[in-house]
Order: sequence, then structure tokens, then C-alpha cells
Amino acid sequence: MRGWMEIADLGLLAGKHLLIVESGDMVADAVRLALEQAGAVIVGPASSVEISLALLDIARIDGAVLDIRIEGDTVFPLAERLQDAKIPFVFAISHAGAGLPPGYGGYQLSESPTVLVEIAKALFASRENGA
Repeated sequence: MRGWMEIADLGLLAGKHLLIVESGDMVADAVRLALEQAGAVIVGPASSVEISLALLDIARIDGAVLDIRIEGDTVFPLAERLQDAKIPFVFAISHAGAGLPPGYGGYQLSESPTVLVEIAKALFASRENGA
């Protein structure tokens, strides 16, 4: 039963436009490909906070995966804007305890279906359930 549930949860990504914000290779090509195979439409990757903010104004964004630091700055101003717009987001982290402020979720990204399911649920499960 668990395998079926994971596939259903991964379906939460289908048709969702995900903004990827990173300056390097935090979200590897393999992860992007896995997200696309799950049905997500990738917006970006954006390589600066300014580009990300501009994309928010011109593109459909249903959720976002953010690298914490980009071009030497933190992405917290972008995170605040996403919160204000009620757009769910998660942080891509390289290791546990990567300096996230309390209340933010972070995921070590890999192409593993388990990680992608966790991200899909974090971004979209409560919205799909009407919460």
C-alpha cells in the first residue's frame, strides 16, 4: 500500500509550475528531470533574488524550491514574498541544520522518489486537501 500512496503523492506535482532558485548545482539536472517526469513544469532556474522576484510577476508559480544562499545573499526576502502571496516553498539544503530559521522546512534534494514525495507533500498536500 505504501508504494501506491507514494505514487499518488508524487502526482501532487502534476501540472504544478515550480520555481527553482539556485546559483550553482543544488538542484541537479537529475532532480529537475525527476520533477519534470512527475509532471512538474520547471520555471528557471533563477540565479538571483532579483530574477526570481521578476519571475513572480510574469510567470505562473505554484510552488518554489529555494537555495538558501544565492550570489552571496540569502533568499529570505523572496521567501517572505512567497509567503505573502501564499505560494508554498521549501529550501534545498546541502546538510541537516543548514542554518534555516525556525518554522521553515528544508530538504536534502535528490532524485529519490522518497525525497520527491516529501517535497510534493510539503508543497501541495494541504492545498489539495482543502487546508
